Amino acid sequence: MKGGALAVIAAAMAGFALPGQAAPHEARPNFLFLLSDDQTYRALGCLGDSPLQTPQLDRLAGEGMLFSQVFNQGSWSGAVCICSRAMLHTGQYLFHARQSIDRAPLWGETLGRAGYRTFAIGKWHNGQAAALRGFQAGRAQGAGMYEAGAGMYHRPAEGNLWTPWERALGGHWSPAVWDFASGKAGESYTVEKHTSELYADEAIRFLREEVPGEEQPFFLYVSFNAPHDPRQAPKEWVDRYPVDSIPLPPNYLPEHPFDQGDARLRDEILAPFPRSEPAVRLHLAEYFAILSHMDHQIGRILEALDASGKRDQTYVIFTSDHGLAVGQHGLMGKQNQYEHSIRVPFLARGPGIVAGSRCEALVYLQSSYATTCELAGIAIPETVEFPSLVPLLRGEDRELHSAIFGAYKEFQRMVRTRRHKLILYPETGVAQLFDLAEDPWERMNLVGTSQAHDLRAGLLRQLRELQAETGDSLELDPAWFAD
Repeated sequence: MKGGALAVIAAAMAGFALPGQAAPHEARPNFLFLLSDDQTYRALGCLGDSPLQTPQLDRLAGEGMLFSQVFNQGSWSGAVCICSRAMLHTGQYLFHARQSIDRAPLWGETLGRAGYRTFAIGKWHNGQAAALRGFQAGRAQGAGMYEAGAGMYHRPAEGNLWTPWERALGGHWSPAVWDFASGKAGESYTVEKHTSELYADEAIRFLREEVPGEEQPFFLYVSFNAPHDPRQAPKEWVDRYPVDSIPLPPNYLPEHPFDQGDARLRDEILAPFPRSEPAVRLHLAEYFAILSHMDHQIGRILEALDASGKRDQTYVIFTSDHGLAVGQHGLMGKQNQYEHSIRVPFLARGPGIVAGSRCEALVYLQSSYATTCELAGIAIPETVEFPSLVPLLRGEDRELHSAIFGAYKEFQRMVRTRRHKLILYPETGVAQLFDLAEDPWERMNLVGTSQAHDLRAGLLRQLRELQAETGDSLELDPAWFAD
C-alpha cells in the first residue's frame, strides 16, 4: 500500500467521531455510494488494459484510493447480483445473508437510525419490503434487470449479426420505476430514458435540492443497471468503440473446456456457441460503450456534489456487485470463479484518504457497510461479519483476510490467496489450480504438475476453514483431500 502519513490523516479527519462513539450530526461525514452492475475489475480506463475510456472514474481513483484486490464472495443463485447485494446490505457472509436479508439490520437502516438522511436510487433486486425498511426515501427505484430479448442478443447465425446501434433503434429504455418518497411504493410508471441518465438525474436532484444548507448527514445510494445486458447505449457512445477495433482478451476461448455447472443459463445464451471472435468483439464494444456512458453520468453526479458545498465532508465509494466474463474462458456471464467474474473495481475518496494511493490487500466489496459505520462513529451491528476497511483507508499495512472464499451454488468452490487459486467443481470432480503471479489470465491449470501437490493440500485446508466460517454446509468429497 502506498501513502500513510497518519498524522496528516488524523488532522484531516479532525471533527469526526472515533470508532464506536456517537458524533453530532454536523461532525459526521456524508456518504455517496455508487454501484455498477457486472463491471469487472479490469474495466477502468486508468488501468490501461483495454480501449475502455472512463475519465470520471479515473479522476476519482486519482483523488482517492484504488483497491486492486476486491471480491464478491459468491452466489447461491444464477442471479449473482441478488446475492451480492444481500451481503452488501446485511454485511453478512454468503450463506448467512441468504437467511437474514429479511431480519438483519440493513445498511441504510443502521445509518438512518443513527441520524442519517438515507436515500436510494436505482437497482435494488432484493424485494420491495427490504428497500422500504432499508431506506427512508428514494426515487427511480428500478427493476432487478431488463431482459435481453431474442432479437437483441440471441443471434441465430453469425451472418445475421446486427450492428449495436441498429439493434438499439428497435426499442426504448423503459424502466419501471417506483417512488417511496411520496407514498407511491409499488406503483409503476414508465420513463423513456436510459437508466444511467435517469438515476443520475435523480441523484443530482437530491444533491441540488435536499443537501445544500442541511446539517443532517446523508447516505445517498445510487445503483446503476449498467453495464448489465441489454447493453444499449446512445449512438455517440457506441461510435467510440468500432467493433473491428476491439481486441480479444488473452484468455478468449470459443468454448469453456468443461461444463462449469450452468453452461446454458440465460447469461451464456446471449452469444452463439461456439463463441466466434466477431461476436465477442461485438459484446465487448457494447460493454465498453455503456460503461463510458455510465462514467459520464457519474461525472455529472460528482459535479453536483461539488456544487452542493458538501464535497469536503463526503466519502465517495464506487464499486460493482461482481464482474463478468464477456468472452473470457469461453464464457459470457458471471457464474464462475475466475478473476474476471469475482473481482470488481473499488475506489474511495474522502477526508483523510491520500490522493492517488493504492491498496493491494484482499478484501470483499461487502465491507462497505462496516466501513461507513466506523467512519461515522456508529457502532457496527453485531450481525455484520465483513470487517471495516478503515484501517486500510488510513494507510495501515494490514491483512484483513489471508484468503478469499468463493462459492457458486453447489457447482463450484474456490479459495484464493494473494498468489494462488484453487477451484473445485464438486459435480464433475474437476479441479483447477492457478499461479496468479505467473498466469494472471488463468490459462494454465497446474493440477497434475510437480508443484501442485503441496499447494493444493494447503489451499484445501484453507477452503475447509472458510466453509465453516461462512456457513457453507456443502460437504466436499474426501477424494479431494487424498494424497
